[in-house]
Amino acid sequence: MGGRVRHSSVRGEGATAQTAGDAAGGITDGAADGTSGDDTGATGAVPAPRGGSRAARRPAGGKRATGGRRAATGRRGRRRVLRWTASVLSLLILGTAAAGYLYYRHLNGSIQTDALNLGENKLGGSKPNAFGQTPLNILLIGSDARNDAANQALGGATDTFDGPPLADVQMLLHLSADRSNMSVVSMPRDTILMMPKCTEPDGKVHEASKGLVQTNESLGRGGPGCTVATWTELTKIPIDHFMMIDFKGVVSMADAIGGVPVCVEQNVYSRNSAGEGSGLKLPKGVSVIQGEQALQWLRTRYGFEDGTDIGRTHAQHQYMNSMAREFRKNAKLTNPVKLNSLAQAAIDAMVVDTGLNKIDKLYDLSMELKKVPPGRITMTTMPWVYSNRPGMNGRVEPKSGEAEDLFRMVREDIALDGKGSGTPADPTASPSAATGAPATPSAPPAAAPEPPARTAVGVRNATGGKDGSQAPARNRARDVTALLAAKGYTKATAENRTGAEDVTVVRFNSAEQAGSANALATALGLPASSVQKSDEVSGIVLFVGKDWRTGDAPTAPPPAPTKAPDSARPLNGDDDQACMPVQPGFTW
Repeated sequence: MGGRVRHSSVRGEGATAQTAGDAAGGITDGAADGTSGDDTGATGAVPAPRGGSRAARRPAGGKRATGGRRAATGRRGRRRVLRWTASVLSLLILGTAAAGYLYYRHLNGSIQTDALNLGENKLGGSKPNAFGQTPLNILLIGSDARNDAANQALGGATDTFDGPPLADVQMLLHLSADRSNMSVVSMPRDTILMMPKCTEPDGKVHEASKGLVQTNESLGRGGPGCTVATWTELTKIPIDHFMMIDFKGVVSMADAIGGVPVCVEQNVYSRNSAGEGSGLKLPKGVSVIQGEQALQWLRTRYGFEDGTDIGRTHAQHQYMNSMAREFRKNAKLTNPVKLNSLAQAAIDAMVVDTGLNKIDKLYDLSMELKKVPPGRITMTTMPWVYSNRPGMNGRVEPKSGEAEDLFRMVREDIALDGKGSGTPADPTASPSAATGAPATPSAPPAAAPEPPARTAVGVRNATGGKDGSQAPARNRARDVTALLAAKGYTKATAENRTGAEDVTVVRFNSAEQAGSANALATALGLPASSVQKSDEVSGIVLFVGKDWRTGDAPTAPPPAPTKAPDSARPLNGDDDQACMPVQPGFTW
């Protein structure tokens, strides 16, 4: 490992690093005093309350902690879950699919799938650029589910077993249209936002939240499709696929590549006098971790930076970058026996959308991911601020302006590292030849547009904006309808229904309407990203947003950023010098 020293398990100096099977019985630090084995708290640390109350998830007859601060700490402990970086596992799975494709096509029947998007606004999938190249957006979800023996053996209070899961890791992976760069945006699990309405395939409806809810609760509202819907609603980024992993895969996958190098600035021990913490114990400098230690690294909160979930996210980014580098250079994964074993473990722990339901589709996707060199991978965290709302102590909200800048860069396929795109493909080539990307079922080919005079368009006044800071402009639907008539859209009608949009959008219901919806946007000078597929409309509807309160055209947006804001804490994939700061009081 190039001179790196491999340090052993946290059970003591000289102990042997544990395998996946060994780790199953030894991860529940803190269990002796009745608390969860998760990272539970530390004196002086800033609390970051969890969503998805474990009390609500407790099976009948489960024990309830009592007694003042101890009870509160116990509840927090039960709500703490093992953390891992789903994106690392996803990249590893995909790369393995590429290397061992012919060895385990038989796994097709084992792939677990779920619906892609349970919300009403589906956005229609990523759209090709002028050269016929299509970006890909993949939501990577880490579920805290403890619904089988393997996951239960890895820790957590028993009263959390078999309860609804939380989406405790959420990372959006954006693969640029020209495949020159990759961006990853993490959302802190303590983020509060409005939950959209989610409808399960069997018709069960989870109504939109009436107030702000912690983002990790989305998974319990019908599954990963509601987490996708929540991201879509917040970011307006079309999501093409999701991959969800539970934490039992972390141990076996880290072992499969021989460990992952990580670095800490000081000796770190995630344990205080009260026995709280993940149990991670590493010396200053670089250590190669696997098995139990890998899981401890990914779940460590108290011990890194200021002891908040944000520091844990930064540690996960370091781990992901390091694991991707190790995977690329690790020759052991050319062994078909090891490949098959790793693939089986991955498939058992993974749920994907129906667009990735075959090994050959994972293979195609892996080929696209492999085109990006590590030096063009940028890891970021959504810019955030602590909420000052009553009862929301420790929660965070998207930082005004800068979070939207980051989302906009992803929407407009702008590289977060500021280096721009690579050489565009031949614009005469077909979209499939230009990208080699697997088909995206959420974005069917658009039908030819109807002539303007035959296109029915509803117009709604949504000029108040989402924050409600302004009253809707008077008569805007009527005025814009007249403007459309002058452009030949004589079947446009002003609707009494209103909306609330910061920017003007065109929504349509079916694939047959997509071409006409795009033509309408073009006639109004709107960007392609303003056209969205949605179940909340029955036809083509123009929502006149806050950016078009007056005049004959929306206000032009400011120039897009050319680099991720510093508040996103960008980390380059080639940065093998990254080292985690250690929280005071957690050294040895």
